[in-house]
Amino acid sequence: MSAQRIAIVVAGGTGARMGTDIPKQFLLLQGEPILMHTLWVFKKISSIEEIILVLPQSQIEYWYELCKKHQFKVDHSVVEGGDTRFESVSNGLAKVNNPEALVAIHDGVRPFVSVDVIENCFNAAKHYGSAIPVIKPVESVRLLDGSSTRPFDREKVYLVQTPQVFRASIIKRCYKTAWQPSFTDDASVAEFLGEKIHLVEGNRENIKITTPLDMKIAEALINP
Repeated sequence: MSAQRIAIVVAGGTGARMGTDIPKQFLLLQGEPILMHTLWVFKKISSIEEIILVLPQSQIEYWYELCKKHQFKVDHSVVEGGDTRFESVSNGLAKVNNPEALVAIHDGVRPFVSVDVIENCFNAAKHYGSAIPVIKPVESVRLLDGSSTRPFDREKVYLVQTPQVFRASIIKRCYKTAWQPSFTDDASVAEFLGEKIHLVEGNRENIKITTPLDMKIAEALINP
């Protein structure tokens, strides 16, 4: 019997780093808000039974207006986010009632994640309880060591992406802990509570669109 699959898409950007008044998830990419492109990817996976979108309360009405304007047809529910990503993910997880479900937590401004990566993360999480996509850096890596830096073997470094997939019982338990400064993503929350994180190969196109340069790359990716 297959476990229920749920996607939680978290979008809480303000557009500050993008240099716009419009939150980055609502910027247009090929005529449609970035966030809609992201939700469309999860819509392509028929085994995903539910998509939960987490937005700041101040952006929810605007989102509904955009959905009407663009005649957006991807079924999803909307949950009010918190002041931090940690709180927003926690609010999304509160809507997941099946402890055996597999939950994919994804950044709303990562519209280029591949279907294969999502599927591989779900399949790995079913076996291991968790799965996160990663890629190897292509640049040389240096570590800060006091007031100087030193080279570091890049083969020992991974760049982390989303979606990060967990069995619901695991990640819901982990998100009941108090926030810690070391929490940079969902995997770091789970690891803080003693969970082992399984790695899956990501796709290099799965960029997080946060700056004007990222937007130029996104435009190139969507119009190859």
